[in-house]
Amino acid sequence: MPTLSEILATFRDYKLTNFDAWLGRLVVWAAAAMAGLTVVLFAKATEHAMALFFSVQKLYWWIPLVLTPLAGMLIVWITNRWFKGAGGSGIPQTIAALHVENQNTPLSSFVSLKLAFGKIILGVGALAAGFSAGREGPSVQVGASIMHAFRRFLPVGFSVHPKHLILAGGAAGISAAFNTPLAGVVFAIEELGRRFEQKTNGVVITAIVLAGLVSISIQGNYTYFGNLTVGSINRTIIIPVVLCGLICGVSGGIFSRTLIESSSRLKGRLGALRKLHPLWWAGFCGLIVALLGVISNGAAHGSGYAYTQELLNSGNIDNWQYAPVKYLATIFTYLSGIPGGIFAPSLSIGAGIGHDMLPLFGHNHLPTVVIALCMAGFLSAATQAPLTSFIIVMEMIDGHEMVISLMAVAMIASLIARLFSRPLYATLADVQLTRVKN
Repeated sequence: MPTLSEILATFRDYKLTNFDAWLGRLVVWAAAAMAGLTVVLFAKATEHAMALFFSVQKLYWWIPLVLTPLAGMLIVWITNRWFKGAGGSGIPQTIAALHVENQNTPLSSFVSLKLAFGKIILGVGALAAGFSAGREGPSVQVGASIMHAFRRFLPVGFSVHPKHLILAGGAAGISAAFNTPLAGVVFAIEELGRRFEQKTNGVVITAIVLAGLVSISIQGNYTYFGNLTVGSINRTIIIPVVLCGLICGVSGGIFSRTLIESSSRLKGRLGALRKLHPLWWAGFCGLIVALLGVISNGAAHGSGYAYTQELLNSGNIDNWQYAPVKYLATIFTYLSGIPGGIFAPSLSIGAGIGHDMLPLFGHNHLPTVVIALCMAGFLSAATQAPLTSFIIVMEMIDGHEMVISLMAVAMIASLIARLFSRPLYATLADVQLTRVKN
């Protein structure tokens, strides 16, 4: 039985009677709730934007040939004019902000309320224009920016460093975007911080929990792709795990290498066009995406959520070329310089690869199993974040029966991808830091 003096000592150690400590906690809680709310509203806006685009595209098949290039030029012009730092995924900017050591490099180059606003508006606009992008990566930068902005309200001497708020906000962004709280924690460890300090634990976990609660209160306790039946898993899954890991590792590694190489330089006339005329370049990339959409009956556009859900639920779509079309559309979307992520498109590409691999396995496995394996494999290969990848897929399909198989395919794909490419987000973060210094 603890004595009164021991109880009082515990209160003092945890600052349970310290007004400034409680004020600091309230600020962190408010920041996390605001980050979660903003990410959820961002998700709702992107859903309406994609629905609007597809409703117009179904009525007039030629509209994307005009809309996507022109909108791409406008979005890139606005980004370069007022929101530098908002282009691309948003995860590299968040990682760069965490690794800024030079006092002359302002964090506002990577995370700020201005960039968060631009990311949301331009990201929604990009999806309304038909680009192949996701809002999960941008949600990381938005969440990090909002939580970091609350640092000014922290009392002097509060134990949380402002960069801890960036880490927590980024993790909360993933948690609220996918409704996958466990993936948010792992993402903070594996991709954003590369370390997990004891004094950061409470901030990160609190932010993820509160962001998740806000998401659930608005959208309900849903599973991203629904509760899917995967059946019993036995040793016969070993061959699909190995093959899916190898194929997704190679394709995802080349995908990542392409994004990294194109982020710094392009040779020849295309490189000159991109450097000298970025708006015309954005229009060219938008035209390629639009053409891919025409030949695939719209499959190239948007995040790919609807196609992925259809594949998981039915295992059958009459579009064998979905994976290569989405693959190319996502690359050209990234090359254009518009704000937009690759998380959701990567999951969609993986689902398409899984669909195309189904004939290799006959009727020995449910289509859902193979498709889920390739989703985790391709995302892991593209990002080289295997833990985050397999947990995201597991939570999104409520596939706890597949924990070991998803983990295995993610690890195999990530190892294979390393033969082709350096880690995507860490490398792009270095590019971001170099650009700001120069």
